[in-house]
Amino acid sequence: MVNEALVHPAPEESLGVLLGLVRSEIVRAMEAELAALGVELRFTQFLILKRLARLGPMTASELARSVELDGGAMTRQLDQLEGKGYLRRCPHEQDRRALRIELTDQGTALWQQLTDCNERVLEAAQRSLSEAERQHLHDYLTRVLHALRAKD
Repeated sequence: MVNEALVHPAPEESLGVLLGLVRSEIVRAMEAELAALGVELRFTQFLILKRLARLGPMTASELARSVELDGGAMTRQLDQLEGKGYLRRCPHEQDRRALRIELTDQGTALWQQLTDCNERVLEAAQRSLSEAERQHLHDYLTRVLHALRAKD
């Protein structure tokens, strides 16, 4: 039996718990969308493709930081995505020791297909909010993130 507090958090629930629950639901919904399309990707792999599609080629360490993975976990994800034909490792233009990760044509085509899934999940997550509330939520979360990342 599922604990009722996990399904319906109390109004006084901490910000950290609520953010964690929201993230978990977004992950669950996105993975359900991927499965419905017959796409064998986990949420983290989806995020990697999303970052590469939106930000362009980058090093594995830059990509790892952008999706909050350690080096070993990133290598495993990249190996799997490369094996599926969605990305490739190319020599870095300025640093011969480094590689840049970029989407293949197949990866770009997949991302274009997944863009609608991403939008559906995010729209469903915000369906009870007005446009003004959506903008406020985005602003509040951005400010919280900046405050947490501030060095002083």
